Amino acid sequence: MKNKLLKISFFLFLLFSVKGYNQNVKLLTINQLNERIKNGKDSTYVVNFWATWCAPCIKELPHFEKLGAEHKSKKLAVLLVSLDFKSKLASNVVPFVKRKNLKNEVFLLNESSPQEFIDRIDPSWSGSIPATLFIKNDKRKFIESEFTYEQLLTEYKKL
Repeated sequence: MKNKLLKISFFLFLLFSVKGYNQNVKLLTINQLNERIKNGKDSTYVVNFWATWCAPCIKELPHFEKLGAEHKSKKLAVLLVSLDFKSKLASNVVPFVKRKNLKNEVFLLNESSPQEFIDRIDPSWSGSIPATLFIKNDKRKFIESEFTYEQLLTEYKKL
């Protein structure tokens, strides 16, 4: 009886763990990103550009998760924008997000011309990743570099 109860409990745990995970990866254009930021003027945005094939990007993702979790009550929105190919959404990006259990909002950039969207994010951007855009009200700061958690926290607090 005890063994059966344990099995049922474990099954229910797995069921609710999977059901509780509802992270969607949405397609997003630069116009939609700008609109999203414009509509939340009183919030701070940390927008990280990354890809599933980028080792430094993957290494720093936990830092963005920690920042988002620790500062959620301060009207901080951490947006993770994947630069993977749109064709890799279902095969690579969604499974990666689920496997890493990412809690921040995750998007896949839906743009066809890299040079055009790169210039619209920041004219100084060479296009390399990871890259992060910090926005608070009218202040914008773009950094094309990998972060430690301490560096990320410092940049966030500077805004």
